[in-house]
Amino acid sequence: MPARVRLALIVFATLSILGAAGVLVFAKPEPATPVSADGFAGALSPPDVAVRDFSLRDQDGRAASLREYRGRVVVLTFMYSTCQDTCPVTAQTIRGALDQVGHDVPVLAVSVDPTHDTPDTAERFLVKQSMSAGRMRFLLGTRSQLRPIWKAYGIRPQGNGFEHTAYVAVLDRTGRQRVGFPIDHLTDRDLAHDIRRLEATPA
Repeated sequence: MPARVRLALIVFATLSILGAAGVLVFAKPEPATPVSADGFAGALSPPDVAVRDFSLRDQDGRAASLREYRGRVVVLTFMYSTCQDTCPVTAQTIRGALDQVGHDVPVLAVSVDPTHDTPDTAERFLVKQSMSAGRMRFLLGTRSQLRPIWKAYGIRPQGNGFEHTAYVAVLDRTGRQRVGFPIDHLTDRDLAHDIRRLEATPA
């Protein structure tokens, strides 16, 4: 066999082996969702935290409160409508989780920038993130109305020179926060996992 042909065959065989190894590496399944002893992917909240209800208005001017969602699992997060980085990522991750669950659950986004969040900017944000038409409600209010809610959930609002606390809470059917995700630990898969688990848990 000519040397050039033998060399070509050796190169081809080597590339084939490397290609097969690459397929095996990239085809490795994702690791299972890490869960706590209670079966949740998010951080568990203390069981004795009191339920804090609120009454605000959404981007359409409709009244919104936690009371109206009793008996349903609720995703609660904190955003501002002119955000260009963290908030869009949060909205898209929540959207991905709802797609994985296979049906919508109530999603409430509480304003952390009452000076600049308006019904128009909130609606534009929801449309841009494909979370309009009831898929997410953007809740607005004055600073004095929002401050007790921020405090109850440990949220620092948006300010000059610092970013707001980026956080997603999942509330059970009684309105109590059961798990929470700092944004740097939030994935659509983990959020979907905890929504399903809470939906399967009797009130």
